Amino acid sequence: MMNVIVKRQLAQLRERFGQVEAVTLGSGTLLVTVAGVPLPPGWSAPVTSVRFLVPPAYPFAALDCFWADVGLTLAGGGAPRASAANPIPEVGQPGLWFSWHLTGPWDPNRDTLSSWMNTILDRLRQAA
Repeated sequence: MMNVIVKRQLAQLRERFGQVEAVTLGSGTLLVTVAGVPLPPGWSAPVTSVRFLVPPAYPFAALDCFWADVGLTLAGGGAPRASAANPIPEVGQPGLWFSWHLTGPWDPNRDTLSSWMNTILDRLRQAA
């Protein structure tokens, strides 16, 4: 069951991005999917879906890594740095996994699902 903090932060994500889905997995981890995320030039597609895992201990546990659509490449066909085709844990759904992390410490009093999406968007602005 989602706590009130997660519900509120998911509502904020929906206000920003529209199509946001959250599914609770068997471990209690939440799989969040944000559909139709626009990509800048330099990618093989104009949009992608972004998926990330929210651990049961959130917001005290930090978010880490994310997945884009499995067929996403750089415009020239190459693989983005720090990425690999890896299935999403617990669901086995294929995805392009990005080993991408916060540059500073996670602060549960400041950081949110939206601030994590900002981190993801910063990465996707770097078509490299």
